Amino acid sequence: MNILFTCVGRRIELIQAFKTAAENLKTNLVIHGTDTTNTAPALFFCDIPHIVPKIKNPAYIPKLLEICREGKVDALIPTIDTDLLILSENKESFEKVGTKVLISNPEAIRICRDKRITGNFFGNCGLSYPRTFDNAADYSMNYPCFIKPKDGSSSIFAYKVNNERELMTYAVQVPDYIIQPYIEGTEYTVDIFCDFEGNPIYITPRVRLAVRAGEVLKTQILHDTRIIEEALSITEKFKPCCAITVQLIKESVTGENYYIEINPRFGGGAPLSMKAGANSAEALIRLLKKEKLSYQSNAAENNAVYCRFDQSIKVN
Repeated sequence: MNILFTCVGRRIELIQAFKTAAENLKTNLVIHGTDTTNTAPALFFCDIPHIVPKIKNPAYIPKLLEICREGKVDALIPTIDTDLLILSENKESFEKVGTKVLISNPEAIRICRDKRITGNFFGNCGLSYPRTFDNAADYSMNYPCFIKPKDGSSSIFAYKVNNERELMTYAVQVPDYIIQPYIEGTEYTVDIFCDFEGNPIYITPRVRLAVRAGEVLKTQILHDTRIIEEALSITEKFKPCCAITVQLIKESVTGENYYIEINPRFGGGAPLSMKAGANSAEALIRLLKKEKLSYQSNAAENNAVYCRFDQSIKVN
């Protein structure tokens, strides 16, 4: 079995999870990885590394197709937000060379890439979400608030704002922004894994105990029944292909869940849910072998706490 991960960067933990899953399933797995630079650390953990053009380069998709065709790649897995739409729009081209792109359809990706549309989607699911403003001059709610790009990721250009003066200052610095009231509460990520038709297999809520640059450093598995039920309503309407992560904040005073965003890919902390027992890497390999899998409730170990850390690798 050949799997290609695009834009691998620092996603070593994800690659290791798939290698371990393949060993457990006694599957001969070859992992291909791409990046634009030969110093991306995760490339050194792939079996076959590839250097590719940047995503906006017209040669990017042709290069990936060449890799998939020559490497007989069974499945392509994206790892960053900016890769998602272009891959989704070219799924048919990859299927012609025998590669299944494990990503939702373009309409679903567009819901996720514009946080204004994401909020409307949550509303259509019957869920609460922060009221969103497109113009700083129109913001009429309490402070603090939050300003961020409508299609941002990794907390880049995302700022907590304490007053109107700060808001007007950030409004000229943040590109194509949205503004939402700041919600005081507990942050959650929900790792959701579905089959190729969008039927849920694992739903794993995690408390974000500590975060750096938008990615979790410490997390605790917590089987919150209400969050799991709400996640099921999201999957029913979204019909994701394989992995998505959903972020929300449980408001401190009212206990209301306010849904913030959807990332239609494996999140940075997804390997932690795998380690806890909701092993979506194993499930994906089994799906690629055409096995049928059903929903497994509360598969991850409840209350398990994971802490992540950095390591270094010599690359020359």
